[in-house]
Amino acid sequence: MIPEESFGSTENRMQSAGLALEELLVTAQKQDCLTVGIYESAKLLNADPDSVVLCVLAADDKDDVALQIHFTLLQSFCCDSGITILRVSGVQRLRQLLLGAVDANRNQEEHGDLHCMLVTNPQADHCRLQEVGTYCQESRRLDQWVPELVLQER
Repeated sequence: MIPEESFGSTENRMQSAGLALEELLVTAQKQDCLTVGIYESAKLLNADPDSVVLCVLAADDKDDVALQIHFTLLQSFCCDSGITILRVSGVQRLRQLLLGAVDANRNQEEHGDLHCMLVTNPQADHCRLQEVGTYCQESRRLDQWVPELVLQER
């Protein structure tokens, strides 16, 4: 059995990884290295899976069966392609980060959905990408097949 202190407290690891993910997504968006939306992500994964380094699946409602089916298919494809997968809750926080405070309250259809995001450039923010990747590896070592994070609203 691995002592918990070797990984640090779970809450601290999640908080640190959450902040790293937020910074990574904002940086990737600014560098045009972020694909947003289930349909757009599926197209990119079909056309160029080797360019994808991280798949973020975001949902607050685990009872949405159609969304869970999409997630299962995306997870399977990413797993087969060696792409790191991370599930997050806190879609409202993602909206704030990626659409801005003013746009966060607008109709989500205008900007596409934020349920699936792909980071496509390993240079997007290498330090933050590495931090998120390390969190995912540690979570898998602790038998969490698809690592999860909760993003806190601010």
